[in-house]
Amino acid sequence: MDCNFNTRLLHGATSAGYGNREILPPVSQVTAFRYESMEELEKVFAHKSMGYAYTRIGNPTVAAFEQRLKELEGGVGAVCCSSGMAAITAALLAVCESGSEIIAGNGLYGGTIDLLKDLERFGIHTVYAKALSPDVVSELINERTRVIFGELISNPSLSVIDVPELSKTAHEAGIPLFVDSTTATPYLASPLKLGADVVIHSTSKYINGGGSAIGGVIIDGGKFSWDFEKHKALEEFKNYKKMAFIVRLRTDLWENLGGCMAPMNAFLSFTGADTLGLRMERICENADALAKALAEEEGISVNYLTLPDHPFHGYVEKELNGKGGGILTFRAGSKERAFKIINSLKYAMIASNIGDLRTLVIHPASTLYIRSGKAEMEAAGVYEDTVRVSVGIEDKEDLIDDFRKAVRGCSDQH
Repeated sequence: MDCNFNTRLLHGATSAGYGNREILPPVSQVTAFRYESMEELEKVFAHKSMGYAYTRIGNPTVAAFEQRLKELEGGVGAVCCSSGMAAITAALLAVCESGSEIIAGNGLYGGTIDLLKDLERFGIHTVYAKALSPDVVSELINERTRVIFGELISNPSLSVIDVPELSKTAHEAGIPLFVDSTTATPYLASPLKLGADVVIHSTSKYINGGGSAIGGVIIDGGKFSWDFEKHKALEEFKNYKKMAFIVRLRTDLWENLGGCMAPMNAFLSFTGADTLGLRMERICENADALAKALAEEEGISVNYLTLPDHPFHGYVEKELNGKGGGILTFRAGSKERAFKIINSLKYAMIASNIGDLRTLVIHPASTLYIRSGKAEMEAAGVYEDTVRVSVGIEDKEDLIDDFRKAVRGCSDQH
């Protein structure tokens, strides 16, 4: 659709209409769907006829949300999952088997690190790259490598992947690049257009926007040429060629794992996504203003992509639509001072989510990375004095005043 983001969001193919002329997809809050004959139902189960049989396998409300996200990212297919972690799990397991290796960035979200540790028990090993750059990654690729995985904007270190260059390195070796774009959102970045093969989101965050529903999505670009001798996990689906990943995901692995999205969660996230573009404009504007204001305060150091001295500042224009995103972090000087600042804030809520309408704040070392070692935390940009802020849509003047008062009123005694 040849139009800008917000128009495409509201008037894309997803919104062309529903069975009874609804302007939103009806909530099909059912477990199963009735058929008039066993012949009909048999065809649906055999994937020889379109239709829904059981909500774990497919649901029209969820399908509407999948269509919307597929269209926003420019993919050929999308599968919605019960959470962002379920989406990462299903995507990786779809291309890996015992003996496979994953190359991952070393600044991943703490929950993802825990997942990769769990996959070790199934014989799937992760090699962490000190940087997801072509020169580092090319040295790590071997005959067991099956996928390269990283966060487009890492949370909370705010490192940015050079997707075009990294995808070239991956493709030269016959390896797909999977990108978690949760913190970038479809509004800031288009990973599939930049060269990634699969994009993953925790829809619980910015896409939902209101903190009302957990979910995740996997979107396939449909352009990767699979080597079925190498990717044996997809061999059974080789007749589907470039569509092998999304077909295996939907008809095999995802279906069997049972990590489906609930219809009501799909509806809440569908309606939440209506304002994604508007929210991200305001959130990025607020985050930029707050970061610049905090950078002037003594005794703290601020990490935000639009600050001129940020090591990934150049990627703001190159990959992120000229915006810095909604997350900033700062180091307070000590854990004690970090806690005092957090506890002194009036408008920022202490909560572990990101991407909410409201500004949320947390101490990552004590929460999200509580099971990670010191090296893992530091690789993710997390220290004992790190504070993470997920900026909301409040009036920026009020946010700046709130944080200034908290910082100035909590002098470090050490």
